[in-house]
Amino acid sequence: MSIFAQLTLKAAKLGDHIKALTSWRRLAFAWSAGLLSALAFEPFNLFPLLLLGLAALVLLIDGAQNAKQPVRTAAMIGWAFGFGQFLAGLHWIGYAFLVDPTAHEWQIPFVAVLFPGGLALFIAAAMVLAGLLWRQGITRIFVFTVCYGVAEWLRGHVLTGFPWNVAAYGWGASLAVLQSVALFGSYALTLLTILLGAALAPVFEPRPKWRLAAVMAGLFAVVWAGGELRLAIVHPGIVKAVRLRLVQPDIPQAEKYERRFVVRNWERLLALSIRPGSANLIVWPEAAPPFLLTRSPAALEDIAALTAGKLGLVTGAIRRHAGEDDTWRYSNSLYVFGRDGVLIGTYDKFHLVPFGEYLPFEKTLEKWGLKKITGIEGSFVPGDGPHTYDIPGAGTVAPLICYEILFPDEVVADRRPDWFVNVTDDSWFGPWAGPRQHLLVAQVRAIEQGVAVARVANTGISAIIDPLGRLTAQLGLDTTGVVDGYLPSPIAATPFSRMGELWFWLFACVLAALTWRFSKGK
Repeated sequence: MSIFAQLTLKAAKLGDHIKALTSWRRLAFAWSAGLLSALAFEPFNLFPLLLLGLAALVLLIDGAQNAKQPVRTAAMIGWAFGFGQFLAGLHWIGYAFLVDPTAHEWQIPFVAVLFPGGLALFIAAAMVLAGLLWRQGITRIFVFTVCYGVAEWLRGHVLTGFPWNVAAYGWGASLAVLQSVALFGSYALTLLTILLGAALAPVFEPRPKWRLAAVMAGLFAVVWAGGELRLAIVHPGIVKAVRLRLVQPDIPQAEKYERRFVVRNWERLLALSIRPGSANLIVWPEAAPPFLLTRSPAALEDIAALTAGKLGLVTGAIRRHAGEDDTWRYSNSLYVFGRDGVLIGTYDKFHLVPFGEYLPFEKTLEKWGLKKITGIEGSFVPGDGPHTYDIPGAGTVAPLICYEILFPDEVVADRRPDWFVNVTDDSWFGPWAGPRQHLLVAQVRAIEQGVAVARVANTGISAIIDPLGRLTAQLGLDTTGVVDGYLPSPIAATPFSRMGELWFWLFACVLAALTWRFSKGK
């Protein structure tokens, strides 16, 4: 027997074994498959594990068809898989509750279960629908892909959305494949990636079917080759009039607003900003000033001196303003200062983090002892959506504060900017996985829109990202310093920047049509 035949036989036995799992063994395997699939994302980039995890999920749903309650069993399998993936892939969220352990440490067990468990409901719902429509043969692959892909889109939109680690980001190790999002966006790439993984399931059958897997592998080979060609021939220029300085103060979150560290923290920002060099546009991270900036005349004088003869300063800051009931309200904001400290624009973050920047059902949950992570009393007030600002000499810029950059269809206002500025404080996200995943998201947004991203993070990773997602300059985690570099020029508007999510829905409709076609054929 040839080696290929032996491998085929072993694959078939493994597939039969997965399908035959019952009871807790089935759920434990689904959980383990989801857990391992999370290793496809940053910082591990073990992408084949995502594809194998998706194939295993298809085989598990195959086996569920023999259960007494197949749809209910499919839902439990989907939830277990999603819980494992989100638990491993988003484990870094627990670090936010350790910044002030006295107030929030007790919440960690609840967050460890409720957050990934809540997100896993989207996968469970997808498997319920898939289970209702399940048919043996190639039809089930298309059904699985559409249901899972739409569930991922819904995860990014329902209840403010949380599109972290959608399948497209599993391609983080291949910048060439990620170039495809300039054409059809990250959700369409997610759908195609799910189809690639699901197409492997028929390979683990007694009579293995390779055709769909081969077609998908060929498609991604073309995508990869096209991406490599794009990276080789497209070279964005630079805006010689704009030399950026991204300031990374590396201030621990627990020390950021401590009274005894306020002067030190402010002086560190200033000292890094005036280091020798030719930078003429300075960017500070999210909530960089350790006090209410516009209510400190001395600080505004420092900024006027800092920006004398330069293009200006962009900084995240907490903003206090009077509410309708004459009480003080707060916003997570960004100030754009021009030459000599002239305030050009004020941007308020509009996509707030639930339980971080605002508390849903605030009065009720506070009675139960729940508090939001940020220490400011009350919830932040959201802004009114994305905006674009003109900085004389530096073109137009669209601010995105922290995780606002996760939402591909909500980063551009009424006009395409020349560049994005993404200020963030990833000290909330832990020392490794969270910040690296966040950086990759910024790279994908740059590719989708064809414009550069200046990403400045309090503790890193700060970077200048060109319109093809390449890091032209960066500063690593937990390092105090600056990133100096020219602002990359935008390239021509990408198809995605003009068409948005149209390709995602077109692909989903094509797969739905194929499902109908093959079902009718039977």
